[in-house]
Amino acid sequence: MSKVKTYEEINRKLKSGEAVVLTAEEVAKMAKELTPEEIVEKVDVVTTATFGAMCSSGAIINFGHASPPIRMEKIRLNGVPCYEGLAAVDSYIGATACGPERPEYGGAHVIQDLLDGKDVLLEAWGKGTDCYPRKHIRTWININTINEFTLFNPRNAYQNYNVAVNTTQTMKHTYMGTLLPNLRNATYSTSGELSPLLNDPEFRTIGLGTRIFLGGAQGFVVWPGTQFHTTRPKNNFGIPTTNAATIAVIGNLKEMSSDYIQAAYFEKYGVSMFVGIGIPIPVLDADIARRVSINNSQIETSVLDYGTVGTPKLGQVTYEELKSGSIEVQGKKVRTAPVASLAKARKIAGELKNWLIKGSFEVSKPVQMFPANTSLNGLKETEAKND
Repeated sequence: MSKVKTYEEINRKLKSGEAVVLTAEEVAKMAKELTPEEIVEKVDVVTTATFGAMCSSGAIINFGHASPPIRMEKIRLNGVPCYEGLAAVDSYIGATACGPERPEYGGAHVIQDLLDGKDVLLEAWGKGTDCYPRKHIRTWININTINEFTLFNPRNAYQNYNVAVNTTQTMKHTYMGTLLPNLRNATYSTSGELSPLLNDPEFRTIGLGTRIFLGGAQGFVVWPGTQFHTTRPKNNFGIPTTNAATIAVIGNLKEMSSDYIQAAYFEKYGVSMFVGIGIPIPVLDADIARRVSINNSQIETSVLDYGTVGTPKLGQVTYEELKSGSIEVQGKKVRTAPVASLAKARKIAGELKNWLIKGSFEVSKPVQMFPANTSLNGLKETEAKND
């Protein structure tokens, strides 16, 4: 019978400096010579990571009260609209929010500017009430003057994602980058064998309360991400072959770094934000050892035509093929390019590994596991119903 470990045992070894921690790439190489049963004997934790554009991100900000106070009912930060339907001086700024006059600058840029210690122009309006008599305020804020500055991202770290191509004769500008006409390029995301949710595809160790690397600081998984879809088609290794599950995450932006939280603008599409996430996976048993040993040749994803309505599937490729620089689509050799940074993902996995080895970070058992067999609804257009 193969060895079975507990979270408590692994954390004791981490604190005493006896634990063996490897990145997912390192354990994938080890798996070429060792069985899962041998790996679980030798390795305690495997670090995974990704650094890519994650549009469903944003920050909760508490500005503090002015004198006289104002109930903010319309809020702009450097001209970017913030959600004002919370308490008087609470706001949520979405990464993709932007003003019509400056579409290339958005919420992600505001978040990064604050993170970098820059001053940001706050302007807010209210109707005026007995307890909040002020109707307008215009002032400068920064990361030190605001109270809470919390990163809360409803959908991050997709479990796999599609490859984007364009079969039409017209260039397409998308969140997967610019797609050249007539299958002249293909773009892809995620970090392959380093990608967190591909190394724990059945969510045996990732759930509510999982402690993670988020933006250069400690963060947590707080819920299944939006569009959490676990019933996608899978390959022979149990890996979804298209975009599947996601996670919702939270952390303190005042502890984070713009090395791992970076604003981006995709031409003629809009603003997004690159987010760095690393998740440690405790090697509890041989099954988990087998999962974290996955390599790029065993991870497949779907090639979709983003130029055609309905984004039809044109084929399936491995991450090994994608990383080679070209794939074959409809008999044509197509150049590939990532829209996520593998170099930055490797840096995150390495930094998380060092935190664990030094005993400054521990693995946490989820307080609740994620649901199974979830699917998605599509939005249907219907006529309004009269009472």
